[in-house]
Amino acid sequence: MIDLYHKVCDECSQLITNRYSTSFSLGIKLFSKELRAPIYAIYGFVRFADEIVDTFHNFDKETLLERFRDETFLAIDEGISLNPVLHTFQSVVTEYDITKDLIVAFLDSMAMDLDDVHYDRQLYEKYIYGSAEVVGLMCLKVFLKDQPDRYSELKSSARALGSAFQKINFLRDVHDDYLNKGRTYFPGVDIQNFTEEDKIEIEKDIALDFKHGYEGIRNLPKSARLGVYIAYIFYFNLFKKISNTSFSTILQKRVRIKNRKKAYLLAKYSIKNSLNLI
Repeated sequence: MIDLYHKVCDECSQLITNRYSTSFSLGIKLFSKELRAPIYAIYGFVRFADEIVDTFHNFDKETLLERFRDETFLAIDEGISLNPVLHTFQSVVTEYDITKDLIVAFLDSMAMDLDDVHYDRQLYEKYIYGSAEVVGLMCLKVFLKDQPDRYSELKSSARALGSAFQKINFLRDVHDDYLNKGRTYFPGVDIQNFTEEDKIEIEKDIALDFKHGYEGIRNLPKSARLGVYIAYIFYFNLFKKISNTSFSTILQKRVRIKNRKKAYLLAKYSIKNSLNLI
């Protein structure tokens, strides 16, 4: 009957992904079937850690995150957990040889959100690596299970794509991060005196990440390529919309891509992928 427990835990991570992110849920559905459960497991893990620091305002976040960290590594060491999210995650960590340094880096970045950190360039890069780039590397481990020798080849591109996504999130969420959570991630930037020139420099940095990340997408296994490509397309179109929106507007409301536009992009770029035109 342990198989039933495994299945229920897998379904919990899938439910979490579907409820929290329509874009990532759609991207995962475009993976080959064997890739979906492990990617749901990774998303469920990072989502719950993020929830601790972002929304558990009436609780002792530091204690909860430290407990989550301890229970994560205990689950990995013992091969089981009564926390469904951690149980399915530990299974993926073991099966796909996800190294503990990636998990530590992620949890360290989550802990940085517990304090009012003034980000210089070094801390900014550390945060992005732990909060986003390592998640891309975890997924890459899954994508390349049958081709582990290609991991080093695609590693830098996976990091770049994760970095691009995170920096776009910073711009998109600046209203909530700054006004509601008191966070400012961009180094050397004063949000109260933020200029369009500041925004342009950040966008140039994101564009370079996107370019490098796209190179890696083209070399992913067919089983993973379309899902990652569509996530890239969604984020790239969000990036273009943010680039064409003044910072004063972004500071007032969250920029989004409408579901109707996502459906159009999905159809258009799925065809391009099927014709090997990416």
